[in-house]
Amino acid sequence: MRIPWLLFLVACTGAGHHFEAADRSAISAVLDAQVAAWNRGDLGAYMEGYARTDALVFTSGGNVRKGWQTAFDHYQERYAKDRSAMGKLAFEIVSIDAVGDDGAVVLGKWVLTGSPHDGRGVFSLVMARRPEGWRIVHDHTSVSP
Repeated sequence: MRIPWLLFLVACTGAGHHFEAADRSAISAVLDAQVAAWNRGDLGAYMEGYARTDALVFTSGGNVRKGWQTAFDHYQERYAKDRSAMGKLAFEIVSIDAVGDDGAVVLGKWVLTGSPHDGRGVFSLVMARRPEGWRIVHDHTSVSP
């Protein structure tokens, strides 16, 4: 028995989401909102870009931290006492690659100036489409020598 061509196409495309240009825009918007929040000294708003889950993985400075609250506590410890120490953050997105329909890997560069913690480096993020929108579920950030 032959399956009609249209029915075959519908079956192959599935009923779920499809990664599109709008997804790339939404992911960029999350990262832009993080930069804006950082640059106004709002750590709470900055953390909105991360999935609020114990499964969040945040890797930086040779450390692996698990969980949204752990990552937030780390930022609070380092920057909350003196918001001016946060400086000015900039991201450059190098690529956004789909992983299935509901995931993406983002490769980028970061620069922090005007802070005692000035530096630059690269990051790779795994982002997931969640009920609240695209959120970071895994962040690996490194500092350039």
